[in-house]
Amino acid sequence: MLQSVRTFSGFGFRPCLHHHHPCTKAAATTSSSSAISLGFFMEQTSLPPFSSLKLKHSQQAQLIFQASQDPVSLSNDELPVRGLSEVIVGVLGGGQLGRMLCQAASQMAIKVIVLDPQENCPASSLSYHHMVGSFDDSATVEEFAKRCGVLTVEIEHVDVATLEKLEKQGVDCQPKASTIRIIQDKYLQKVHFSQNGIPLPEFMQIDDLEGAKKVGELFGYPLMIKSRRLAYDGRGNAVAKTENELPSAVDALGGFSRGLYAEKWAPFVKELAVIVARERNNSISCYPVVETIHRDNICHIVKAPANVKWKIRERAAEVACRAVRSLEGAGVFAVELFLTDDGQILLNEVAPRPHNSGHHTIESCYTSQFEQHLRAVVGLPLGDSSLKTLAAIMYNILGEEEGELGFRLAHQLIRRALIVPGASVHWYDKPEMRKQRKMGHITIVGNSLGNIESDLATIVEGKRLDDKSAVTPRVGIIMGSDSDLPVMKSAAEFLEMFDVPHEVRIVSAHRTPELMFSYASSAHERGIQVIIAGAGGAAHLPGMVAALTPLPVVGVPVRASTLDGIDSLLSIVQVYLCLNYILPTFLCSSLFLFYAF
Repeated sequence: MLQSVRTFSGFGFRPCLHHHHPCTKAAATTSSSSAISLGFFMEQTSLPPFSSLKLKHSQQAQLIFQASQDPVSLSNDELPVRGLSEVIVGVLGGGQLGRMLCQAASQMAIKVIVLDPQENCPASSLSYHHMVGSFDDSATVEEFAKRCGVLTVEIEHVDVATLEKLEKQGVDCQPKASTIRIIQDKYLQKVHFSQNGIPLPEFMQIDDLEGAKKVGELFGYPLMIKSRRLAYDGRGNAVAKTENELPSAVDALGGFSRGLYAEKWAPFVKELAVIVARERNNSISCYPVVETIHRDNICHIVKAPANVKWKIRERAAEVACRAVRSLEGAGVFAVELFLTDDGQILLNEVAPRPHNSGHHTIESCYTSQFEQHLRAVVGLPLGDSSLKTLAAIMYNILGEEEGELGFRLAHQLIRRALIVPGASVHWYDKPEMRKQRKMGHITIVGNSLGNIESDLATIVEGKRLDDKSAVTPRVGIIMGSDSDLPVMKSAAEFLEMFDVPHEVRIVSAHRTPELMFSYASSAHERGIQVIIAGAGGAAHLPGMVAALTPLPVVGVPVRASTLDGIDSLLSIVQVYLCLNYILPTFLCSSLFLFYAF
């Protein structure tokens, strides 16, 4: 292992001579990228590895700065490291989100530098450069910004006044400073979304105990008391079950001087989340809706996709996209939502960055949230945000004990995870173990939530998962593209009328043949009893699925721009003639054709 902990004069950069972690899936990628970076560095200097390193690194940083400000002023041969773009992405914060941004960047040939006060922060060993300093200090942020082509965040608790000043000077900040200002004050965030017509729990600012009591009388109890600033991972929330508990709830948050507001209790049955990516041209890409399960106010488990009705998913995605459209700037945004017992979708809060609820996307989606964030901030087209696996579950590795005992327990968990097919481990390389601290996460992908929940139970060895048993879907509704949704959602609505458990999936026979094969061949093992398949476009999906499953398959012709859907109907009938299913399928298809059209 090779690691440098030197800080260089002038601007405090650390060289990126990585040490590797066998528990991280990206170790192989990191290893190769490390060898390239080190080899190129050695090639550019005729000196021994660390002699006069201080001078050489200072010169390289100046070259980076000049290149980012005026790309044509230097030839490619003079650039210290070649990448997809000469724009250096600067990240305020070097925690686990910054670390995973660096991992994604290394696969995209994008250079990322981070600003973080901790010398051995999680991102330090993977970043192109690490500037040691506070992201809440104006002078430090201004100096850091000189070395970036675009500035972004992995934590919203930064010096927003400095970001606004930098934007006026022409610095490219993504998302915009105005968005960070709104988001970092949760009360202002509520006001903003309320003014933009986003459904929220009722809320009100409280400045003293008498005001809090009046709000309690208005909203009722239990009453949620929240800090306006510096609140995350359950910190900054306190519940007053009665009026007598108001003083203790306020004291737990540091008193009224810290800035507090009250929120009416939301009787939710599930917590949902949606990752939404926004391009520089304001186009939006929405990831599948997920369910988040919290323990002690900290995200514990994430399930993708959320096991809720189709209409709920549609409504959640619509609320999330509306919320993000009301903000400014490019990047990935995480929208946390409540699903109430009467079916309402209420916005809880928004994060202007990658988020814990999107970690599963590294393994489960075609484009991870980290790659997507980088694509958005540097101006690349957004990637495909759809699932490439049928189901995924993310489990946070939280500190169970302090110090060495905590590390041993975490490593035991990791060893169990590494023998489970479909499981991937991400270790954040934090130097200090504390109770409830996020130290890493495990993602499991598979053919069904039921199967991977069993795998997770094996990994955690009986630890409480704080989860309700999932309902096994009996009907699978599939289609080749979301353009078929206007027709196929009618089938979902019909099943919901009779409370028939079902699932809706995008499974293309052409774009994702492996996913189609996996879905069709495993459906009967997962408890599916009938598959309803949309025949749009080339119209091969129902027949191909029927050839792979013992289950009955109902083909639904989808009206196309040509032949008015007749080609789809004929395709279904002809395929099923070969399979001796012509009569029942034709009848079912005709019924659904009549219902859909």
